[in-house]
Amino acid sequence: MNLALTLQAASDNGGGNPAVILLLCLFLIMGAVQVVRPQLLWKLNSRLQRDWVKNPEATEPTSKGYAMQRGTGILFLAVATWMLIQQLQQA
Repeated sequence: MNLALTLQAASDNGGGNPAVILLLCLFLIMGAVQVVRPQLLWKLNSRLQRDWVKNPEATEPTSKGYAMQRGTGILFLAVATWMLIQQLQQA
């Protein structure tokens, strides 16, 4: 089989996958929460540390740590938005 035909068949899937679009929408929500309220994500994740850390409350990030989380959240939102746009253009 010709490589060009194989690549065309692989890329011609007839539209964006609804499951991927739903997953990307959930990623957008998570990214928005990380930008707006990173403390909420820390509170949710601190419960998972109870068996691994002696004092999970002592591991709360500083204000600079939260600022870094907001920055990575903005980057995460940009990538997830770009991926969602790419999926919607296939639809």
